[in-house]
Amino acid sequence: MAANTYFYALGRRKSATARVRLQSGKGAITVNGHTAAEYFADSSYMLAKLQEPFTVLDLTNKYDVSVVVSGGGHDGQAEAIRLGIAKTLVLLNEDVKSTLKRAELLSRDSREKERKKFGLKGARKQRQFTKR
Repeated sequence: MAANTYFYALGRRKSATARVRLQSGKGAITVNGHTAAEYFADSSYMLAKLQEPFTVLDLTNKYDVSVVVSGGGHDGQAEAIRLGIAKTLVLLNEDVKSTLKRAELLSRDSREKERKKFGLKGARKQRQFTKR
């Protein structure tokens, strides 16, 4: 990989969209201009989620990741970033695709929030039925 080249992929989850750039470096992850530790300060679980594609392939601290993420909450954003990182690693090296697929890191979780329907309290919850 040349000095300024990078690999780009898009990751989505719920209503979150992450645009991920991967380039060789020392393992720094930048999310919306902040370090990942600052951006996801409330949860070390989410930081581990971001590192998962690298730990599966034993590539920790080999690549720098730059992410622009929008929409959704922190958990959806973290999973969108994880999918984007996995996709960029496949673009970088096609041989790792089967390993990431077995670890279930290349499939998009397409579940979205169901909308509220009129006449109901939520998407499916109804008022309690009374016979009398």
